[in-house]
Amino acid sequence: MIIEAPVSRRQVKQVDLHTELVVVGGGLSGTCCAITAARQGMKVVLIQDRPVLGGNSSSEVRLWVLGATSHMGNNNRWAREGGVINEILIENAYRNEDSNPLIYDTILLEKVKEEKNITLLLNTAVFEVDKDDQDNIKSATAFCSQNSTKYLVHAPLFCDASGDGIVGFLAGAAFRMGAESTAEFGEKFAPTKEYGELLGHSLYFYTKDTGRPVKFVPPSFALTDITKIPRYRKFSVKDQGCNLWWLEYGGRLDTIHDTEEIKWELWKVVYGVWNYIKNSGDFPEAENMGLEWVGTIPGKRESRRFEGDYILKQQDIVEQSSFDDVVAFGGWSIDLHPADGIFSEMPGCNQWHSKGIYGIPYRSYYSRNVGNLFIAGRIISATHVAFGSSRVMATCAHGAQAVGMAAALCKKYHLNPADISSGHIQELQTELLKTGQHLPGLLLKDDADLVLKASSIESSSSLVLSEIPSSGIRKAIEHSAGQMLPVQPGQMPVVKMNVYAQDDTTIDIQLRKSSKVFNHTPDVLLDNRTVSLKKGKQELTLHFNVSFEEACYAFICFMKNELVELEYSDQRISGILSVFNSINPAVSNYGKQEPTEDIGVDTFEFWCPQRRPEGQNIAMRISPSLTDFSAENLRNGLQRPVASPNAWVADFADRDAEVTVKWADQVEVSKIVLSFDCDYDHPMENVLMRQPDAVQPFCATDVLVYHDGKEIAALQDNHEAIRTIVLDEAVQTNELKFVVKNANPLSPVSLFEIRCY
Repeated sequence: MIIEAPVSRRQVKQVDLHTELVVVGGGLSGTCCAITAARQGMKVVLIQDRPVLGGNSSSEVRLWVLGATSHMGNNNRWAREGGVINEILIENAYRNEDSNPLIYDTILLEKVKEEKNITLLLNTAVFEVDKDDQDNIKSATAFCSQNSTKYLVHAPLFCDASGDGIVGFLAGAAFRMGAESTAEFGEKFAPTKEYGELLGHSLYFYTKDTGRPVKFVPPSFALTDITKIPRYRKFSVKDQGCNLWWLEYGGRLDTIHDTEEIKWELWKVVYGVWNYIKNSGDFPEAENMGLEWVGTIPGKRESRRFEGDYILKQQDIVEQSSFDDVVAFGGWSIDLHPADGIFSEMPGCNQWHSKGIYGIPYRSYYSRNVGNLFIAGRIISATHVAFGSSRVMATCAHGAQAVGMAAALCKKYHLNPADISSGHIQELQTELLKTGQHLPGLLLKDDADLVLKASSIESSSSLVLSEIPSSGIRKAIEHSAGQMLPVQPGQMPVVKMNVYAQDDTTIDIQLRKSSKVFNHTPDVLLDNRTVSLKKGKQELTLHFNVSFEEACYAFICFMKNELVELEYSDQRISGILSVFNSINPAVSNYGKQEPTEDIGVDTFEFWCPQRRPEGQNIAMRISPSLTDFSAENLRNGLQRPVASPNAWVADFADRDAEVTVKWADQVEVSKIVLSFDCDYDHPMENVLMRQPDAVQPFCATDVLVYHDGKEIAALQDNHEAIRTIVLDEAVQTNELKFVVKNANPLSPVSLFEIRCY
């Protein structure tokens, strides 16, 4: 029992914490930053002002995680982000077939709680910082309403991943809010005052069919005149959650300090929309539908952006600028929204894509004037236009992982963030690449990797792709269809295939490639021919008189003709894809990007894959065969397809495939790292969209490691992209053998990488 006499005032309980890195903000950016730093041995305090992690992706908001893959609606092939964010999305696909937001929450919480170096403070909001005489932050003060405790957290390094930039703001870091003019950075897509300078907030709702009639009585604050929403006729009983991303408001207000006002307006809209659907009489199919969930906090898009030593701009995205200090990449469209949101007469978004992914420099991830402050998430150093692309969560998380790794180097060398730019960028990039974090234009060359020193890498087989066999599937060319084939320098192989014509007709067939070998936009026409077809089945022989100067993807494009059917294969092969010139309005893909005025973006076509179980490869015979699947790819420094598959792929018949790594002199091996093909082309959206594959079809599921004929390690039932094996005892050896299996019979055995230490 506690009895206290009256006093004039009391203080809440205070806890002092001393750590090495403070990460403020537990959205995906802060979460991935904290995990990355903790795995490098740093002591981290992660402060999150909500009861769960994930920010806009959490069960509180329920926005899907997207980045460069853009719903598979652009030309960015194999572009899902790597590292921790990739690990999270793969795990969610494995465990969470129905994309339940609550299960997703538990995955994030589990990932953080498994890291013993992380102290997690939930429901805790920072409200004050203290600085020293050198303009560095000494401590942050935060309050947890759940346990009535004030935390004073001291550290040499801070990362602001809070979304609104509360730490940077309190610390006096230079920031911007609103849109730059065209004149400042030469950005032709800079918005006008009429369009608006800020993106608003959104708030979502979920519905369910209860199997019986359900009435709905709206709250008194619900919007009563649905015609105030110019696009009200777009509402459908089928749409829910972030499919209704355009329920947006607040771009004319202060998106920080007016957030509560914005939330009430969005509640008014949501309940008014549901009242319209339930009670207007225009939706009889809604009779049994009930309102299952409405968000209680809005998902924020934009507020402050903090200035680093480099400000990312529109031209960097469109032209895919090359940065010596690249530490992350983006690929979402430049996606700006009218400031009036749902009440605007304009389209809900204005999206313009680049021809491929673009790099983001390290200099955009720290404050230019607060010495020990990293910035991560949507608040990085970018113009409003560039922010339109860099703001999406997977891109934010990818960059935040670079911050976590940079913080570890700051600890190692006793540096502040900006100092990493002088002499330590290559080390930072190498450490990121080792975690699977793809960086455009860079190869992983780790001097400590013993496989790079091996005298040979041999395999029991390597795929010789002479045929993509037909599975008896025939489909009309309702949309122009293309088959991507990895070709080497030299003559384009001859392709033979069966086609079926419903009547006498002609078909246009084009051979294309990308103007940049690391892109997958087929914007260069190499050959074009029109072939006459007779009614019925016939064999085509395609002999293109085209030579390639370097390895790249060739696109054999069959232009739209619904009278013609192609044969397809259900075999899935690493680095081989079919693509289609179809429409995906969710990402403003209408088959071709064609601006009507000069706004600084390119004109080009979209050729995109279809989601499984669709998107099978086009059946064909290839001569000479494609042979770019050798075991030497296991040490070429790339962990995904780019201009080539970059994978060792075994023959289809070799289901217990073997790789043998040999050294001229004995080496000591204590750790092995393996990289698997977990389909980097699949966006793996975490909510709303069902996950059809718990294990991705290309992913090797079992690996056995042998030394001197004895099994020394094994992985079973694998579904992850990177696995590390720490041997019970280091081995002295001239040779290691790996037996690799894939439980999916429709894909051959494959691996991207083997590293030994």
